[in-house]
Amino acid sequence: MTDRYASFVRSGAGRALVKRLGLPDPPRLRRHTPGDPLLTRPALLGSATGGRLAGQVGTILTAAGVELRDPATAETQERFGALVYDATGVTDSTGLRQLYDFFHPRARAVLPGGRVIVLGTPPDECGTPREATAQRALEGLTRSIGKEFGRGVTAQLVHLTAHGDAGTATGLEATLRFLLSGRSAYVSGQVVRVGAGAAEPPADWDRPLDGQVVLVTGAARGIGAALARVLARDGAQVVALDIPAAGDELAAVANEIGGTAVQLDLTAPDAPTRLADHLASRHGRVDVVVHNAGITRDRTLGRMDADRWDSVIDVNLSSQERINDVLLERGLIPAGGRIVSVSSIAGIAGNRGQTNYATSKAGVIGLVQSLAPALRERGISVNAVAPGFIETRLTARIPLVVREAGRRMNSMAQGGLPVDVAETIGWLAWPASGAVSGNVVRVCGQSLLGA
Repeated sequence: MTDRYASFVRSGAGRALVKRLGLPDPPRLRRHTPGDPLLTRPALLGSATGGRLAGQVGTILTAAGVELRDPATAETQERFGALVYDATGVTDSTGLRQLYDFFHPRARAVLPGGRVIVLGTPPDECGTPREATAQRALEGLTRSIGKEFGRGVTAQLVHLTAHGDAGTATGLEATLRFLLSGRSAYVSGQVVRVGAGAAEPPADWDRPLDGQVVLVTGAARGIGAALARVLARDGAQVVALDIPAAGDELAAVANEIGGTAVQLDLTAPDAPTRLADHLASRHGRVDVVVHNAGITRDRTLGRMDADRWDSVIDVNLSSQERINDVLLERGLIPAGGRIVSVSSIAGIAGNRGQTNYATSKAGVIGLVQSLAPALRERGISVNAVAPGFIETRLTARIPLVVREAGRRMNSMAQGGLPVDVAETIGWLAWPASGAVSGNVVRVCGQSLLGA
């Protein structure tokens, strides 16, 4: 679907009008193309006094081909592809001044499409209430930077556990590689927690899913089809699943990526068993399960019939629970496996006329947060992504005024693309991301709606 306003803004006449009237100015987003470097310009790496991560981060970024600059020696007028700051040494509120001293003189030094990453300690792991207070304050900083810097610049806070293992270091590298790259173009203002867990670095970071068997539900069109393409591009053997009515579209996607197609109604009583039997006989396992299938049946709650309520809860939430139960019970998701579920910002903020949908998507967040501690013992990670306004056939049917509001009410002043959701799920599906678990990552351009 074409965003005609964004196209007009990028014309000569449009740019002049936007500047004169102060209208929303959607930037060109830096998206990923295979073979792209993480950054085309140097990154400035700073640290608070006593920070525990700057050395490790410097080693990771240098190995990834990123040219680093030191704040003490960087030229005053130099511009950067990213600003990265280790704030783990901030142990009380007075120490927050160090972040002002680092970011204030460089607020315009980040190039368009640049990245800002602040690294901190999870507040619940801090040694004192003052340290926890200061570390929690970092969320306000990064979310504000995401709204202030503009020009397609994104800003994130990464919490790294102080009780890590080898998987934690790999998880940090995977997270930095995702957040610095064009894969994270429509992700901003997020808090990502990297804990301890099973995580394996790939032989080739351009194909981080080599040898992995990945199930994608709802794969025939939209976000699901984009998912299948991105995961296959990254080396996965994709099992693409959708309902029989979408069989032709599903087959086309599967043939395009060299994957296999499974026609199955996930609400059928025997669906979990049939799916498990298929995966066991064809592959012997499934390394990644991506729960993308979902429906909407919109009405205000007072006008909603029971069938609309039941069908949305069943497809969007209950079917995920049933599939997880069978696959885990039969041991088909091995140690090092990943589960990724698609939620929505409607599940975070609610949405008028979508009580059934918002309930189901909030339930997905609950599923992830409740499963994460239990599955950690089995070496399996589970996360969710929460898309905002994404340009699909469904959003094309939204009335014009509502559609334009959805596009502009975020820090990017535009809707996201299905590939933006797919890239984020792809990162969570990497074996290298196994120490990233229990997260809900919004893919919404830092929407003004919700938390």
